[in-house]
Formats: sequence, structure tokens, C-alpha cells
Amino acid sequence: MFDHLVVASDLAQEMERYGLILPPDLTFIKEMIKPLKIDDAEWPYEGRDENKSFLYEIVSNKQNGIDVDKFDYFARDCHHLGIRNNFDHQRFIMFARVCDVNGRKHICSRDKEVANLYDMFHTRNSLHRRAYQHRVTKSVEIMIKDALLKADQYILTKGSGGTTFCLSKAKTDMEAYTKLTDQMIERILHPCSCSNEFTPSPLEEARMILQRIMSRDLYQFMGETKLKKEDQEEIQKMKDSLENELVKVIPKDNFEINVVTLDYGMKNKDPINTTYFYTKANPTEAFKIPREQVSKLLPVCFAEKILRVYCKNSASLRDAKFCFQSWCHENDFLTEDRDRATP
Repeated sequence: MFDHLVVASDLAQEMERYGLILPPDLTFIKEMIKPLKIDDAEWPYEGRDENKSFLYEIVSNKQNGIDVDKFDYFARDCHHLGIRNNFDHQRFIMFARVCDVNGRKHICSRDKEVANLYDMFHTRNSLHRRAYQHRVTKSVEIMIKDALLKADQYILTKGSGGTTFCLSKAKTDMEAYTKLTDQMIERILHPCSCSNEFTPSPLEEARMILQRIMSRDLYQFMGETKLKKEDQEEIQKMKDSLENELVKVIPKDNFEINVVTLDYGMKNKDPINTTYFYTKANPTEAFKIPREQVSKLLPVCFAEKILRVYCKNSASLRDAKFCFQSWCHENDFLTEDRDRATP
């Protein structure tokens, strides 16, 4: 996409006018957007030499997840959602400095800021739990997905060379992909006026799903349970097992099983374990802080997976919900109803 925007908008000349050196700086920009996995042996980047390694921790930090991308969306989303943002990114920047660690430079923070960094990851988890992965949010997300799938072959977008692409193929051509804006939803909601009651629009099924979103007639949440295992194969087995039970009481296309992950950004790892700090007395020496020196109140587990089930037709809700609860009971999973009933 970045390459396409540079060419389509003729940005190369403008970049050179501002002092960028092409093509090395273009390579560097792309490497910062999507960093590579760094090992201890060989330097993988071309945009900057190894003595500038800390620059790759600014935009998308694969070292520990502390980067300006999070600073940006924390401030934006907390503001618009009315959620308190406990992390002060300006304070972090004020105390950040570059230190040498085994021949490579890393962005380090003051030792006294370690608790604030845990607050940052807690804020991330809170945003995912209360907004991005909220069960109502996921219901709307599934409905939009279903609508787009039903409209896939009927919404055509012109790409490079005049080639037309359906929705699912447009991502393979950047000229077509840049046209996939919110206007696609409007095209489904307000199809061609040539359709009438005798010749309904092929987008009618997709439009009806989107109309349900507009009228708040969402897919019904049947329940959820926390999964005990992280292994993807085991999770797929559990989903298949549940699906086999649900299809006995409800058509397969009438429900959706969804697994969401809530974590601190590094699966089940503590991101602070890969973060370097310095002290006021010795600002050039980087070190890691053991969790036992931070607090005894830190999380023991840094990730959890939640299995959720949605019913697309409320007429089947009662039987499907009972089936889901029975499956949870047989597999020793707790559901909300059982949690509330526990003394």
C-alpha cells in the first residue's frame, strides 16, 4: 500500500525536497511500519545500520510493544470512549533514553517508571475487554462480515489496468483496495434504483443484515466460557466439538463460534521481561527489572482466550443456549450462569 501511495501520489519528488534520500529512506519507512524478527546473530535491516537499532522500536516495537502506535490510539480511543487513560506517554518520552545493550542500542526507561508501563499494558487490555473485543462489538463485527460475504460477488471495484475485482479479491490490487471505504456499506444499504419488488437486488440479503445493525437487532449472544488451553489445535478441537453439538438443535449457518484473545500484547509473556531500564545514578547502563522487585500484585497470567457463541436467529436462541450450557457442563467449563450460581 505504501509503495502504491508513493507512486500514485508522486511522493518521491516531495520526499526528496524535504531531504529524504531515496530509495534507502523508503526502505527504512517500510521496515519501521512492519519490522522483521531480530535475532542475536545477524542484522536483518537495510534501511539503517545496526548502530541505529533503537529507531526500529519507535513505530512498531517488536521488542516489548511499547511504541507510538499505542500512545496514539490509547489517547484517541480513551477520549472518545470515556475510558480513563492511566498511561502518560509524554512522561515516558521524557524519561526515555538510548542505551547500549550487548552491542545494540535500545530505548530504555527510568527504573521508577516500571509500574507506569504495567499500567500501559493494563490500559491496552482494558480497551480490548471493554471496547475492541466487547461481546456486542464482536456481534456487530460478525454481522458486517456476513453482509460483506453475501455481497462479495456483487460489489465490483475497478483496479489497475481497468481490471475489476470482487470485494474479497480487491486486496490483491492496491488501486482497487484504496477504494474499499465505508462507501461499500452505503452501496449495500442503498442498491441500484432499478431493483423493485419483482426483481429484487442481489444485495438484498446483505442489505437486510446491515439494516438489522441499524435497528439494533443484533445477533444474540448465547454465552461465553474461558478456555483452559492456548494451543490452537486444542482450541479447534473444542470448537469442532461444540459445533457438532449445536448443529443437533440449530442449523449450522444460524450460529457463530468466536474465540477472542485478551492479553498484554505478547501472548502469555510479560512484556516488561524484555524491557530495559536505567537508574538516575547510572544512566548509561541498561538492565532488566525482575518482577518480584516491581510488585507482588502483578498478574500471574498475561493472556486468556474466551470462547463465545452467537445466535443469528432469535427463534432458535433458547434451545441453542441450553445446548451450549450443557456442552460447557460436560467439558467442565464455567459459564456466566454457573458463575452467578456459585455460592
